[in-house]
Amino acid sequence: MVQSVTDTKSSQKVKKTAGSFHTLQSLFDRFEVDDRGGYITREFQDFGYRLALELDDLKHKSLYIKLAKENPRTWLEQARSFVIDADSARSKPRLFMWKLKQIKESNREKKTKQKSKPIDARKNI
Repeated sequence: MVQSVTDTKSSQKVKKTAGSFHTLQSLFDRFEVDDRGGYITREFQDFGYRLALELDDLKHKSLYIKLAKENPRTWLEQARSFVIDADSARSKPRLFMWKLKQIKESNREKKTKQKSKPIDARKNI
């Protein structure tokens, strides 16, 4: 039994017999790859590039890639969600960097508080 299936994206008919598989070429025909000649090979590069796109700051995409490489992802996600939630921001990149600085400082304060806590000598007995 041969049935004709129309692919929605490419609007071409793909023949499929009952119980058989699609050809590999027909699976890849559905996807359109936008290759601009960039060399993004690592995950942090992709995240930094997507961050630059969301902040409308492609001019400084290398900065966001560096931030994605050197900073914990949770900090970047917190700053990103803060900026996305702020509708009336005049400058999204500036707001992002300000929030990231605040997050870093609060994290630094938490670490110094943990180090300065006195150790109870009775706990070690």
